[in-house]
Amino acid sequence: MKSLVRPLLSALLVLASALPAVAAPTAAAAAPASPASEPDRATALDRAAALDRAAEESRAAQGARAADPGAAQAPAESWTPPLSTRGRWIVDAHGNRFRLRSGNWDGAQGSWTGSGDRNDPDQHHAGQNAHGIPLGLDRVPLPTLLADFRALGLNSIRLPFSNEMLRTTGPVPDAAVAANPDLRGRTPLQVFDAVVDALTDAGFAVILNNHTVTTRWCCGLDGNERWNSGRTTAQWADDWVFLARRYRDNPRVVGADLYNEVRRDTFDDPNWGLGDTHDWHAAAQEAGDRILTEANPNLLIVVEGINWTGIPVNGFPHGRPTLTPVRTLSHTLVVSHKLVYSAHFYGYTGPRHSGATGLGETSDPRYQDLSSAELEQAVYEQALYVSAETGTHFTAPVWISEFGTGADETGERPRAWFPRLTGLLAAADADFAYWPLVGWSTTAQGTPGGDTWAILRYDAAGRRSGVLDAADWRTGPWNALATAAGRTGTVPPAPGWHQLTTDHRDHNASLLTRAGGDWDSGARKAVCPDGSRLAGLSHTGGRGLCTDSDLRAPAGTSHTVVRDEFHVPAGGDWATGYTKFQCPAGQFLIGYSLRGQRVSAALCAPARTALPAGGGRTLWFDRGDDRPAAGPGGDYAYGHYKGQCRPSEYAAGIAFTTRLASRPSPAALLCRPLPTP
Repeated sequence: MKSLVRPLLSALLVLASALPAVAAPTAAAAAPASPASEPDRATALDRAAALDRAAEESRAAQGARAADPGAAQAPAESWTPPLSTRGRWIVDAHGNRFRLRSGNWDGAQGSWTGSGDRNDPDQHHAGQNAHGIPLGLDRVPLPTLLADFRALGLNSIRLPFSNEMLRTTGPVPDAAVAANPDLRGRTPLQVFDAVVDALTDAGFAVILNNHTVTTRWCCGLDGNERWNSGRTTAQWADDWVFLARRYRDNPRVVGADLYNEVRRDTFDDPNWGLGDTHDWHAAAQEAGDRILTEANPNLLIVVEGINWTGIPVNGFPHGRPTLTPVRTLSHTLVVSHKLVYSAHFYGYTGPRHSGATGLGETSDPRYQDLSSAELEQAVYEQALYVSAETGTHFTAPVWISEFGTGADETGERPRAWFPRLTGLLAAADADFAYWPLVGWSTTAQGTPGGDTWAILRYDAAGRRSGVLDAADWRTGPWNALATAAGRTGTVPPAPGWHQLTTDHRDHNASLLTRAGGDWDSGARKAVCPDGSRLAGLSHTGGRGLCTDSDLRAPAGTSHTVVRDEFHVPAGGDWATGYTKFQCPAGQFLIGYSLRGQRVSAALCAPARTALPAGGGRTLWFDRGDDRPAAGPGGDYAYGHYKGQCRPSEYAAGIAFTTRLASRPSPAALLCRPLPTP
């Protein structure tokens, strides 16, 4: 979403303590509109009548398009849900690559700018009162909109919503759905339902996006800074479970984009991994796991990086972290191969530029100020490295889920930036979503509003303009991106790597183990996802590394909690003088627990095939790193000593010391050869 400069500038006043604390409005606190006066009602009736006439003209235009043999639309892309991931790629149920070529169909997240009368179009972004539903339904019938989306080359839609929309019980005004009269009398959520059904019936994949808490546009200090602005993380996750359950029987609803542009409020920054109430990494993990376990295990979980921290003033720390923290702390969900990361890029912002002009503008370069090489480096370092650097714990598809520019842009640098970015995304074979997909245009009759950034614009009569017209300067770059060659066909499965962290809480990524209850009460526990095994541990810091494996016996077989040396055979002391928690014969490590720094227990699972008896090697990592060459899995415990068995080995035991003045944390692993295929 395009940022507003005004809210960001208000953060500057914090330095002088001149700005009061911002109270984030909640859905429950939204005040109903005041009764309209008689002149207001007359104006509203006139507007509704005009929109009814416009809808008739739009339907006539739709019929003319259908009769035009040159207006044939591109066929729907063939794909089979659900979607999942294989390394850096999104794939369908058959393992075929599915590149997200998407648009952001906004409106349901809100359009009111936060001041004045909510019913006054002038108080809405670009004069467009969305009424809390996707834009354009007042001007264009749904089939026409979907045909235009297909003509753009889209196969998927990012569909923003607000939490306020979920609770709005009144029907939308008839005028808001004038071109789709069958939607009259419905609440915003019911209209949203109809849009989801229409999109998926037409073959589009739909990614739901929690864009805002309240239906207020847009950014900065607007009460929507964080997922838990004005509510708890648990309440936010509850809303996600509700919505994911609502669409779980629709397999083409493929993803949950957890929250949009997490950023600083007046006084506090979000963070990635500190364990407090502003920890976006932890909140995304919590919501993602709840969606997958309580609502729909088939959904992709989309986690956007942090959009802004700090105060945009020269000399003060500030910047756009985006996905840079993922390199050292990634997510491991309770259902594997469902994680997608995302980031946003606009020309007028920058790696350390908020997008402000005038007061509050820093000396940092904007993305549009960068050369092609500098832009490529910035986008790589902030986002695309996550997908480009394969075989690591953080490797995942990256969706550039917002970028865009205006049809009326005349500036030399912005007009150079847009084809640079689209060319970069094409060359990287990246997944993408343009912002925004639909907007109003102003007609000669003076219909209020107009969003020149929209890739498709419709006037009050439903007449279309935008990138489907050759006169739009964005048409060439867009078409080059939408039709760019990229990987197609089957993506072979590849070993996945998963990071475990016990920094602040348990990290149990195993559904099988969760079903068995708390296996070491009071300790911090970490368990690999089902279908993977423990490959590495850190000496300090509580981090672990798992790798995909088909080693585990089928569901229904129990795990073993090891708290002593009972399973160390006579003559099999592989770490003399150290305490050894060794798995029983025929089992392998899938988890560990800690009490403070001390190893508390090891968790083992039975193998589906016989494991070689005896043998193996002791892997020490209490005085330095000991990892295979090239370090498959990446640095899963940055700044800590760590050990890792070879890909041809499995971990069968953990050794540690309880000697006085020594760290009782993991010091060695017993690595044994895997069965020969």
